[in-house]
Amino acid sequence: MSEEQKEIRQETMEDFAKELEASFKKINQGDVVTGIVAAVTETEAVLDLGSYVQGVIRREDMSKDPDFRMEQEIHPGDEITATVISTDDGEGNLVLSRREANEKMVWDKLTDMMTERTIVPVKIGEIVKGGAVAYLEGIRGFIPASKLAAEYVENLEDYQGRTIDVTVITADPESGRLVLSGREPARAKLDQERSKKIAKCQVGAIMEGTVDSLKDYGAFINLENGLSGLLHISQISNQRIKHPGVVLKEGQKVKVKIISTADNKISLSMKAVEPEDEMKEEPFDYHEEGQASTGLGALLKGLKF
Repeated sequence: MSEEQKEIRQETMEDFAKELEASFKKINQGDVVTGIVAAVTETEAVLDLGSYVQGVIRREDMSKDPDFRMEQEIHPGDEITATVISTDDGEGNLVLSRREANEKMVWDKLTDMMTERTIVPVKIGEIVKGGAVAYLEGIRGFIPASKLAAEYVENLEDYQGRTIDVTVITADPESGRLVLSGREPARAKLDQERSKKIAKCQVGAIMEGTVDSLKDYGAFINLENGLSGLLHISQISNQRIKHPGVVLKEGQKVKVKIISTADNKISLSMKAVEPEDEMKEEPFDYHEEGQASTGLGALLKGLKF
């Protein structure tokens, strides 16, 4: 046998010895172990720990989320790290808890999410007084009513069972307090949609709109394309007015021209809209005496300069 073959055989023997030693290593309560999922049912997952015993994780020890579904979330071949909570389940298996092992790691992850303002989807599982409950990374989180959507939600029941995007605004592992907010992601989405619509608006375009509200400095107009723009008091009339209410009232239909979309804001003008009859030609004026006269527009018609 060559020296190379001896070396290979020696390494193989050493590796086998390590695996054999690991398989007989005594595992105690409180140890953290890692194994591969061998089988999954609705109530438990069985782990191959590479040892003389198998590990079992019950559904309630996998996640705190009441909507957690073992067969949907856990699959054979998955690697799971868990804490030993009992060395014998009555059938010679270790009883494990992924929830306990992951708790510190999860809170570290939630803290990172809070710092980085990470947006994640959650499902509203319960409506409670003053807000809603959703689970994130297996941890129960509270969403205040004031932070459920872009605007305050009066009927919270409308959100029961819905999936919304949230950010973490409080993650306190000591008290187990997790507070989520759907307001920031919802507003960001609205801003993004508004930006896309504004990008399609052409300066100079004339649109129909409805006066939404009056302010001392102007009026906000709801446009036919679903956007809102500011009609500044200086753009309401060619005559100087003290207040928009002199000319406008809420609910009034108006015709406005887009004069600017700078800084993602729509600026409007009423006085820039030319009256439809301003470009009409002067009528031909005929008299019985046989004399005829025309307006200046008619006289100049057809002339080339």
